[in-house]
Amino acid sequence: MDRVKTAVAGARAAYNLGKTRPLEFRLQQLRAMEKMLTERKDLFSEALQKDLHKNDFAVQIYEMAGIVGEITLALNKLHEWMEPEHVSKNMMTMMDTVYIQRQPLGVVLIIGAWNYPLALVLQPLVGAIAAGNAAVVKPSEVSGNTAQLLAQLLPQYLDKDTYPVITGGAEVATELLKHPFDHILYTGSTAVGRIVMEAAAKHLTPVTLELGGKSPCYVDTDCDLDVACRRIAWGRYTNCGQTCIAPDYILCNKSIQDQVVKKIGDTIAEFYGSDPQKSPDYGRIVNQRHFQRIMSLLEGANVVYGGKNNVEDLYIAPTIVTDVDPDSRIMQEEIFGPVLPIVTVNGVDEAIAFISRRDKPLALYVFSHNKKLIQKMIRMTSSGGVTANDCLIHYSIAALPFGGVGKSGFGAYHGKHSFDTFSHRRACVLKSLGMEKANNIRYAPATDSKMKWLLWLLAKQGEGKKLQLIGFLILGTLVSIVMKFYFAW
Repeated sequence: MDRVKTAVAGARAAYNLGKTRPLEFRLQQLRAMEKMLTERKDLFSEALQKDLHKNDFAVQIYEMAGIVGEITLALNKLHEWMEPEHVSKNMMTMMDTVYIQRQPLGVVLIIGAWNYPLALVLQPLVGAIAAGNAAVVKPSEVSGNTAQLLAQLLPQYLDKDTYPVITGGAEVATELLKHPFDHILYTGSTAVGRIVMEAAAKHLTPVTLELGGKSPCYVDTDCDLDVACRRIAWGRYTNCGQTCIAPDYILCNKSIQDQVVKKIGDTIAEFYGSDPQKSPDYGRIVNQRHFQRIMSLLEGANVVYGGKNNVEDLYIAPTIVTDVDPDSRIMQEEIFGPVLPIVTVNGVDEAIAFISRRDKPLALYVFSHNKKLIQKMIRMTSSGGVTANDCLIHYSIAALPFGGVGKSGFGAYHGKHSFDTFSHRRACVLKSLGMEKANNIRYAPATDSKMKWLLWLLAKQGEGKKLQLIGFLILGTLVSIVMKFYFAW
């Protein structure tokens, strides 16, 4: 496709000109993105309403706030992030300048997801810009209104050659992946993540994969069930359950299962009223294909709350399922919808064993008053992130890396972690051309004495005044020895 080839070549040419590297250019582009979000807020709200039935609250809080926060952090900290990071030396380099320089990777590809079609494109783009890269942006075609709006607006505010937007479906994505990039960040399903990784491997392109999986939620008997169920309902049913880190299923003791069902049901009624279909705060399934996929997961399930649906409106009511077979399809696939299965276990040890037998999830949640139990759950399981006594919140903290592990993805971004993901940490040692005689111990002919000196010097690594003082003493001794031999000649 000519437009794909032209866009990638244009981004590469812009990067090779060096225009993305200066601090001021990066700051200008970030300010321009912030201006776009402010000036075109109503247009984005309209597009997201059409795509996912998101109201202004959902757009501002779940889409825009995170992007603006990332931009503000980068504007305030970018000068500091770009500074050389001086590191400790060994005795052989005590008089040298040793540091890590963070360099832009080059031209990166960002493939966004449809469930948060604005945030999951622009948040990583903030990091790519801050790190000094050019970036080709591919929003998801599933949220078509938002994708088209991004394609229209981004070139009006950002440098259009450096940050082109490519729209289209799988055919376009496949064509994009044929081109060599310096990094790819993909957000989406595990199945497509494998395709992205396979394509990237042909060019030895590093990837960050933000995937998903079945994020478990353990509810302990020693717990404030009113608070826990309220927070779980918020995490599960926000955006109609179409959130990659939403609690995918509950693990709890059978003795509290009925209470959990009732309290979550009461919370749903509080949040969305007696008929959630009429609530302006309740979303919709993104399209017919995903509607049918979610409904098929409910076939044969014991629905104890909700279950109502309307295919024309793409509406599925907040739903709870009990007596779930751990081997059933609903427990094998990520649900990505407003359905919450409950699996009963005898306690935390059985819950840990259940979680550990399955693929590592993107998130894990545990609700308990018992701090030791919480620490045990953290220590004995593996997941991309973990939050105790709440849901989703770890995503909002820019200081924490957001990413998966195992089949839920790898690599991370958010805040400075985004800057680091899109940067190369270049090792730099700057030496002078003087005092060459002091280097004789590393040159041939080799002797036992030279080897002992070198091994000792190389072993002395660290930082601080003590090592510096030792270094000067050793250096003085070496200089004295060299001068002695020099004048003896």
